[in-house]
Amino acid sequence: MQFSPLTLAFLGDSVYEQFVREREVLKGNTSVAKLHSATTKKVCAVFQSAAYDAILPLLDEDETAVLKRGRNASGCSAPKSANIIDYRRATAVECLFGFLHLTGRRDRLEELINIILSDNEEEY
Repeated sequence: MQFSPLTLAFLGDSVYEQFVREREVLKGNTSVAKLHSATTKKVCAVFQSAAYDAILPLLDEDETAVLKRGRNASGCSAPKSANIIDYRRATAVECLFGFLHLTGRRDRLEELINIILSDNEEEY
């Protein structure tokens, strides 16, 4: 089963956001506005671009290939809140998460997301 990098990123975006939302909710009961604010800071392209650097050294050969396919995917147009480099790197991370999700590698997915979120916990 072969999917385009942007299709994998489409799925990976929602997978990653679900993990982030769940993690924020499990921190304790708080207002939806605070949950939304904390979540949006961690699912934006700039944050995910930094995540690219955090996980790259930890990836195996197959994961690195998927990450690079996602980074090099054409058809990406950056939002106003990020430059094209950050946006492509964020797309790469989402592509990897979509791939891991579809291949049933939930433990690996959780491991990488926990690394990303733990490394940046004190920033927000």
